[in-house]
Amino acid sequence: MPIPSPMALAHIALHFLVPALVAWLCFRAQWRRAWLIMVATMLVDLDHLLADPIYDPTRCSIGFHPLHSYPAIAGYGVLALWSRTRLVGLGLLIHMALDGLDCLLM
Repeated sequence: MPIPSPMALAHIALHFLVPALVAWLCFRAQWRRAWLIMVATMLVDLDHLLADPIYDPTRCSIGFHPLHSYPAIAGYGVLALWSRTRLVGLGLLIHMALDGLDCLLM
């Protein structure tokens, strides 16, 4: 198995650090719970299992994988509007923003 590049490691780290920052700044009273819910949204990457190859470091996830599509991202924005689903929506939007940033840096 190849060793991940420093950029790949930074990308993965940001998927944990950015939700931690948002949880701390916006949901301080329950920051651990908020962080765990937002980190759990990384399960959205299961849609990568539908691709061939599963991982391609030169492929932009946004617009390629079904759960990374623009209609799905709009749905995540809607989830963020309601208090009951806000943390899931925020976690998914953060995930998509970080994946989008990764696409820009390619």
